[in-house]
Amino acid sequence: MRAGELLALKWSDIDFENNTINITKTYYNPNNNKKQYQILTPKTESSIGKISVDPHVIKLLKNYKVDVQDTWKNELYVDNNFVFTDVNGYPLVIKKLQLWIKAILKKTNITNKQISTHSFRHTHCALLIEAGVHIKEIQERLRHKDINTTMNIYAKITNSYKKDASQKFSKLMENVSKDLF
Repeated sequence: MRAGELLALKWSDIDFENNTINITKTYYNPNNNKKQYQILTPKTESSIGKISVDPHVIKLLKNYKVDVQDTWKNELYVDNNFVFTDVNGYPLVIKKLQLWIKAILKKTNITNKQISTHSFRHTHCALLIEAGVHIKEIQERLRHKDINTTMNIYAKITNSYKKDASQKFSKLMENVSKDLF
């Protein structure tokens, strides 16, 4: 999911029975003011869709709602049904996500990397490619209108994938040379 889609997510968008998330909107807040945001339709029609989610993620979301978010509710809490909120119920600002990523990187001593919220989308794609998921399925999961976007922007083949291709080619050439000589 894109960061804006994640922050616009409401509990009603999650189907806990079928392990899916409906993506129908995006969060827009250019000034990072928690009270002055807009919920918009995504930039393209293909951005609207439903994605399958791992049952473990669904369980984590259920626990988060009960163990964290429900404990914040008081007379000051603004309940607009958003999944990812601050303690007052307002959707998180994207800048907050970026600060969390930076703090996590610092704790793990990974300080020489520029990782943004969008980096997780790239990583997700690379892992799907490595797992052998068909590029068309990846396009649909990422909700790209054009498959070339998926192939050109996201399909940066990982080193292990390149190594695997090299090994397969080497084995092929070995077999061909045996037949020739």
